[in-house]
Amino acid sequence: MPPKRFILLPIFLFCFSCFPSHARFITGRPSPTDLVSDGISTVKNPPYLLLKPLVSAEESCEQTYGFLPCTTTVLGNLFLIIVYGYLMFLAATYLSNGSELLLEILGPGIVGGLFLPILGALPDAMLILVSGLSGTAETAQSQVSVGMGLLAGSTVMLLTLIWGSCVVVGRCDLRDSVAVDGTITKGFSLTETGVSTDIWTCYAARIMAISVFPFIIVQLPQVLNSTSGRHLAVLIALIVSASMLVSYCLYQVFQPWIQRRRLAFAKHKHVISGILRHLKKHALGKLLTNDGEPNTQIIKKLFETIDENHDGGLSPSELKALIIGIRFEEMDLDKDDAMRKVMADFDTSLDSLIQEDEFVKGITKWINEAKRTGGAFLDPDSGTFKFIDRFHQQTKREHDLLGSEEQSDEIVEGVENPGWISFKAVLMLLLGTIIAAAFADPLVDAVDNFSDATSIPSFFISFIALPLATNSSEAVSAIIFASRKKKRTASLTFSELYGAVTMNNVLCLSVFLALVYIRGLTWDFSSEVLVILIVCLVMGAFASFRTTFPLWTCSVAYILYPFSLALVYVLDYMFGWS
Repeated sequence: MPPKRFILLPIFLFCFSCFPSHARFITGRPSPTDLVSDGISTVKNPPYLLLKPLVSAEESCEQTYGFLPCTTTVLGNLFLIIVYGYLMFLAATYLSNGSELLLEILGPGIVGGLFLPILGALPDAMLILVSGLSGTAETAQSQVSVGMGLLAGSTVMLLTLIWGSCVVVGRCDLRDSVAVDGTITKGFSLTETGVSTDIWTCYAARIMAISVFPFIIVQLPQVLNSTSGRHLAVLIALIVSASMLVSYCLYQVFQPWIQRRRLAFAKHKHVISGILRHLKKHALGKLLTNDGEPNTQIIKKLFETIDENHDGGLSPSELKALIIGIRFEEMDLDKDDAMRKVMADFDTSLDSLIQEDEFVKGITKWINEAKRTGGAFLDPDSGTFKFIDRFHQQTKREHDLLGSEEQSDEIVEGVENPGWISFKAVLMLLLGTIIAAAFADPLVDAVDNFSDATSIPSFFISFIALPLATNSSEAVSAIIFASRKKKRTASLTFSELYGAVTMNNVLCLSVFLALVYIRGLTWDFSSEVLVILIVCLVMGAFASFRTTFPLWTCSVAYILYPFSLALVYVLDYMFGWS
């Protein structure tokens, strides 16, 4: 949370600037309302100065809410943008800290999947909302470019500058194309250092790439050069975007459960592959016949070897002894849990014993699965099938890609004084929401006035400046988190970035499309949509099919930022797209 002394300074400056001021301009030109002619002579260049009539500031600019300061000067509007931007930064910080406290108490699920993504996108959504609500339709049409600039700028900044910085600060040495946690001995090597993530981060990137679909729908009439279907395209895109928002929130709610189930199944497959490899090593003959089918006689002999008391059934203690003897040193394995899962898989009679026929059926089933997954090819040197070793390596790699148990099985630990923490979290969320709602409109007005004073298009001001206010706390926390140089923290960091962009593409876009449709505004943002599509699809494709990013990949992200600005400028002001 920001220190109090940093909070008091902008509040003091803001209160000081609220006092109204009036002035009169000095001029050397006579005014017929100031002088009375004597009817004889005409004074052309009088040797004195005249004061223009008293002009109120309200006649030049409109005060937000009737009392907040406004100005038509460049420096004055720049000052207001800084003050209001800092207040929006405070709102984003309060919302972020309050969300984390609430997650600490209530855990993932509804809170982590539904509320946190919405609260994270709330400042951007507020700014987009007020950019199209104020004034007449003509005023809203001119100011709505501020909302589009924020939407495009936030997406581009997260996927370029922040993404590339996370790769730089989170890099570790690469070994066998995988980053080694906490190890950095090769400096800034472009190919031998980098970051690694889990497979869930790839899924988040794919969802992000899919979330641009509403942009394509709303842009179709412009592509087809049709004017009649533009309003209908906005409505269809709004419905699709809102549906994707609901679907994404539901996925976030159930994702921890899905992740735990997939990780548990991957770990079970790895245990079975270890058992198969152990049996193959200690077999009295081959596990497979010459034609590649499971050798039932050999499997029965292996059963007799494991059945220590020769009672015709494998007890839980005998099965656990087998698992302990295999020594799964490459993963943190709960032996009792592994034993229960293997028992549940093989014991079809539910008598807590694995009979010989159940053992043969179970091993045969998994041998066939290993053949299908690992490929039952014959090694010409040894004359044996190597598919079991490949199956074991593949299950280990699948388990590693899914992440650790620590990451997937998020259990909320007891916190001290949960009542006070809950009250503090709700208070911070309420304060952040109030600040964002109160100062979003003045910030949009200040950007619009600054654009008029400098003749700089408001899109570029909002594209560059506003994301620094609404996403700076998220950016700083992402970079700090990535600097821990671990696969788990890198996975969480990049997943958060992809999730934030997804919320921009569904929640913020839904708000924007609703404004355009309800107020009857014109959708004329072809170049901006093209920039969002290029950045999201390039980075989405880049991150969807790989889990390791060498250091050189950050250059791709960094280059996309100036490329986006240049592309919008060229398309709008040289080719006249807007």
